[in-house]
Amino acid sequence: MFDGMPLRLGEGAVQRHEWALQRITNSVLKCTRWQVEETTDLINCPYHYFCESAYPGDYPSFVDFLVLLFAAASFVSTLSFTVIALRRRTAAAAAATTATTPRSSRNLKRKYLVPSGPIFLPFVLLILARGQRINTIFPLSQLGPAILQLLQASALAFKNESDKDIRYAVLEASTVSGILHASLYLDAIIMPYYTGIDALSGSRFSGECPSCLCRTQALVVGGTEISYRGLSKTTLLIIFALCARMVRRMYGEERFSLAVKSVLEGISWVFVASDCVYMMNNGPEGGALFRIVYGGLCVFIFLNVFKMVYSFLSWAERRHVQLEFDRCDDEIV
Repeated sequence: MFDGMPLRLGEGAVQRHEWALQRITNSVLKCTRWQVEETTDLINCPYHYFCESAYPGDYPSFVDFLVLLFAAASFVSTLSFTVIALRRRTAAAAAATTATTPRSSRNLKRKYLVPSGPIFLPFVLLILARGQRINTIFPLSQLGPAILQLLQASALAFKNESDKDIRYAVLEASTVSGILHASLYLDAIIMPYYTGIDALSGSRFSGECPSCLCRTQALVVGGTEISYRGLSKTTLLIIFALCARMVRRMYGEERFSLAVKSVLEGISWVFVASDCVYMMNNGPEGGALFRIVYGGLCVFIFLNVFKMVYSFLSWAERRHVQLEFDRCDDEIV
């Protein structure tokens, strides 16, 4: 009559053990302050660490769901505008029109529907500022870099449009400030997570406390397994590229400023694409959603790089035709 009772008790004990282990693992991955203390076992435990910070817990799942919807809407809007811009450029090249086209109302409204625009950018900053507790459906410790990369690519792909130079300067400066703050907020999310991954993979629990770890090597802030950082060369290059774009708009269209802006934007695109490919191949394992997010982001970046290369080749062809036309006019005269 009681044959099944020990089995049920065993399953309950296993579930409680798994829940406790998951809570300890989560506290290690979310730890923001590690404290090292002296140890007498210099052979087996030369470095003894324990977490000195308390993790307040995850937000409810509906918060993650809202963040997921916002990220999906941002990606769809930026991808749609990229495809529209690419189609316009190919149509203009086929019709042999000039590179400069008048701004339409769609271009003016576009800035409100991309992550680097004045409407979506504050929400991006709010999400990343509270991102450490967004950890269920859409964990930002794994997918937060994709949001920053989408913001960076959006700022490079879509220029701020304004008829007045002062308003344009304010929009561009707010974009630069937003990218800088977003990178700092992201580092506050991923640095403890990468440190925790390194702590779990190269340590053993000492048993002195739930988070007490014994290590043979010193624990490195940010870990050693993943080298991606939010505040990196990519972020600085993009900031320089946006500043060069602003200087060119404010102080004239000299050939030198155009060359500097184009070179900085081209190098920035290379670095953003490299970061995306790196995270897709070397980032923490996050299942199908992880691959879909970074795969879609790589496609978006590739389309923008293709648009930039296509625009440059079209400009070079038009320049060559114009030079040939001028040479023929000089020969006739």
